[in-house]
Amino acid sequence: MSQSQSRYIRQIAFYGVGSEGQKKLLDSTVAIVGIGALGTVLANILCRAGIGQLLLIDRDYVEFSNLHRQIIFTENDAIKRIPKSIAAREFLLKVNSEISIEPIITELNSGNISPILKNVNLILDAVDNWETRFLLNEWSVKNNIPWIYSAAIGSQGMTMNFRYNNSNCPCLRCFIPADQPQSQQPTCASAGILATTTGTIASIQASEAIKIILNSPTIRDGLLSIDLWNNHFKNIKINRDPDCPVCSHKIYEYLSQNIGMKVQKLCGKNSIQITPESQTKLNLESFAASLVNVGSVEANQYILNFKNDEFQLALFQDGRAIIENAKDEIHAKSIYNEFIGLR
Repeated sequence: MSQSQSRYIRQIAFYGVGSEGQKKLLDSTVAIVGIGALGTVLANILCRAGIGQLLLIDRDYVEFSNLHRQIIFTENDAIKRIPKSIAAREFLLKVNSEISIEPIITELNSGNISPILKNVNLILDAVDNWETRFLLNEWSVKNNIPWIYSAAIGSQGMTMNFRYNNSNCPCLRCFIPADQPQSQQPTCASAGILATTTGTIASIQASEAIKIILNSPTIRDGLLSIDLWNNHFKNIKINRDPDCPVCSHKIYEYLSQNIGMKVQKLCGKNSIQITPESQTKLNLESFAASLVNVGSVEANQYILNFKNDEFQLALFQDGRAIIENAKDEIHAKSIYNEFIGLR
């Protein structure tokens, strides 16, 4: 038996997979959106399970505060502030070099979501904001691609499968309004989080992903809600809203948004992200030369890290910057315009 064949032998022996099921997994393409606490667990499991192509989509870099729960990153990744999708790929290729792993360092928006996700069989939500989830929901409804929602905070987590293969399947907007007040939601910084919470939710999500790819008869319906600290587990039935703006009326608010310069406070961080109106592809190592006289700067092909006495920023190839210690969004935009200058 070859090394390639023996890799999945214990999984193939499971009655729910078998050799034909393993072939389906190897022939599938799965996008993981967000390579953080949930996304690293998903990527680790699905890489080992033999998903043939993984797209790892993330906008951020590794920090020390990530390491207690984002299981495939190291201290060296945090010291160098390596982009999460790049660090994840480097780790996962040491686990399984026989699959395709594509790192994508960006934030999904209405302009790039279709070319990025056009060939995927399944999308896994591992993000920390509702705007991206609503965008994923609309794209999935429009293109009839299944996706799995997940979220975790403290000891509580939720996950739900969305499959639009029949008229009774609800979508996210059937029960979550678009004006979900994110500013009032707890964050990892304010409420904390247990690594066991993200590990549990992501493991369940990964199991459902495998079942969806294999078209198993045991795919779970409903919204699963858990609280590991207080020992609560509940599956909630969700009905389709006949007046839902997305799946009933085909109104795609987030997909139709114009892309301008975007200023966004990141969840649970003392950081503000600036996204320019026009996407670009910067040569970061050359760009670093313009900053050497005004602060400390290090750059590689993926990320430029700049620091002075006032603030610290990370600049990515697509022109996005994450600025730490800005006073507010106006100050962050001013820093971006002065030091980066992209519009």
